[in-house]
Order: sequence, then C-alpha cells, then structure tokens
Amino acid sequence: MEEQLDVKPDGIRYFINRLWIPLYGGLRELVMDKAHKSRYSVHPGSDKMYHDLKALYWWPRMKVDIAKYVSKCLTCSKVKVEYQKPSGLLQQPEVPMWKWEQISMDFITKLPRTPSGCDTIWVIVDRLTKSAHFLVIKETDKMEKLTRVYIKEVVARHGVPIFIISDRDARVTTNFWESLHKSLGTRLDMSTAYHPQTDGQSERTIQTLEDLLRACVIDFGDSWENHLPLVEFSYNNSYHTSIQAAPFEALYGRKCRSLVCWAEIDDGQITGPELVHETTEKIVQIRNRMAAARDRQKGYADKRRKPLEFQVGDRVLLKVSPWKGVIRFGKRGKLSPRYVGPFEILKRIGPVAYQLNYRIKSMEFMMYFMFRT
Repeated sequence: MEEQLDVKPDGIRYFINRLWIPLYGGLRELVMDKAHKSRYSVHPGSDKMYHDLKALYWWPRMKVDIAKYVSKCLTCSKVKVEYQKPSGLLQQPEVPMWKWEQISMDFITKLPRTPSGCDTIWVIVDRLTKSAHFLVIKETDKMEKLTRVYIKEVVARHGVPIFIISDRDARVTTNFWESLHKSLGTRLDMSTAYHPQTDGQSERTIQTLEDLLRACVIDFGDSWENHLPLVEFSYNNSYHTSIQAAPFEALYGRKCRSLVCWAEIDDGQITGPELVHETTEKIVQIRNRMAAARDRQKGYADKRRKPLEFQVGDRVLLKVSPWKGVIRFGKRGKLSPRYVGPFEILKRIGPVAYQLNYRIKSMEFMMYFMFRT
C-alpha cells in the first residue's frame, strides 16, 4: 500500500488519485461531518455518502467507518423511515380458559349519524368463542351511560370478565372506568402502541363488521342502525377458521336455528348432563384449535420480524405519530420527527414494553412504546 501512495509537490499524499486522509486529529470525522451534516448534503445514507466521498478521498476501511458514522447519527435516527424488518417478535395473549373470561373491545366512530343520533358502534368480542356484541352508542355518550350499557349487555349475560384487552381509547382510560373494573375484579390490559396485534381480535372483527354493514346498505338501503341486529346474528353464526366452528355453536354447544339450519329441538337431541359434558369437550377442542392457530400465526409473523430487546438504563428513541394541526416537539404535522429522545429506560414491562423517563416542560410521564436504538 505504501508503494501506491503518491506524494505531490505540496506534500499531500494521494492513493490512486484520491486524497489520503490520515488517522490524525479527527480529520476523518471532520470530512464525514461535512459530507453528512452540511446544508449541501443534508444527511445522505451510508451508500450515497460513500459513493460521493470515494471519488475524492480514501483511507483504510472507509466504507465501514462511513456506515458506522451514519448509524450513530441521532438526526437520521429521528427522521428516516425504517426499511428493515420490524423490531420485536410477535407477542400474543394466552388462550382463555373459559367463555367470556377474556374479552376485547374497541369502537367504530365517525359513522353516518342515524335518525336516533347514534354514530358509533361499541364492539365487544369474547376471545375464546369469538362471539360478539355490537352496541349502538353516541360518540358523545358519557362514561356513566357506557357503564350501564356494559353491565346490561355483558355482565348481566355472561358474568364479570377476568380481564379486558383494549386500545388506549380515551373512553377506557378514564379514572371512572378503571375504578369500576378494579371494584369488579377485572384487569384492564391496554395494547402497546405500534403493536396493534395485541388487540387484533377486535380489530379483525371491526373490519368484518364494516364490510357487512357496507353490503347491507348497498343491497337493502336504509340506516345502518336498522341492519345491525341481523349483522350481529350473521357474524355470530358464521364459521371461524381459528375455532373451526361458528361463535354461537362454540358459546352454546349447538348450532343456532336459522333459515339455513332447520334442525328442531326435540327429545331426540342431547339434554341435561350430556349437553354440559359435550359443551365442556367442545371448549377443550376450541382451546386446542386456537393454540394451533396461534402457533401458526406466530411462526408466520416472526419470519418477517427481528428480535430486539433493551435493558434498564439503555437510552432509546420514542416513536411518535404526527397529529394534524397539532404542534408536537416544536414541529407541526408532516414535519414532526418520527422519533424523539433519547430517553432512559426506567423499567422493563415486557419483551416489547418499557417504562421511560419521558420529560416535557419539567413534567415526567411514563410511557409504553416500542423503541429504536
């Protein structure tokens, strides 16, 4: 290599007509700073930066040093889109032991206002049998009214759930709602931000419900509120692949009588203790089917994800979403950073959930998110 270095009359050394940068006085870092952070370059990626620099400069392991430099740029980490596999393996809730012990809930909002003034559907789904209730409410309804609806439609019919999975909707994060379930002995589990699969059951049900309502409005017209009872009937009597049965059959142990199923209930059918025994056996079968489906889903999802975990004391960036018309972290809308921080991890909650030391205007908040190094 020494033989390939040419010394010009000005005393500067060149390597194949490229300026050789020695490891002295931070010269290499200075060159990379100018090529990456100046207003004439504006944070190019490592490949583009290397392509621009290699025509003029050279030093050993130049490409490796540039890649390491770009990966440690805090501004790039905050604003660049990730093209790598999503971080964190799929985290799934455990399979429930019995019917309506574990439920998920969510809201469909901004629907066309009906003559009665309703514009929201409250979707409540049993995670074991997949049976669901679609409750018509108003987006402006107070928490006290929603509580009465919840007790009438869920607690009175199925008992008090052990725990509820939901997203972080303002309706379910109020002190009143939390104190209610604390007194009932129900645990509230909120889905982690940027991990919607935690609340995937209600999200998938909402997608199906919206498709059914669209079809009814197109075929039959009239207000969506008038179609909702029969849409709920149709949903609960439709075959679900994960449990290999209809929700109604999984819940009550037999098929529902409908225009399609004409079976009559007579003395020839099983009753009493035999029905209870068969229902219990069906629950065991459903749990096994759900466990098998759960394993398939996790294996499929983890092929497209990469494991990533942090420890207490690590400093991480917090992912945020831009809110239209709202100034967050000094920027508005689309120009707000994709990530903010770094923040110190105070506590590990789970494989993809952590407690951060998150400060704004001298106020400390504890947030749960998936992070980026």
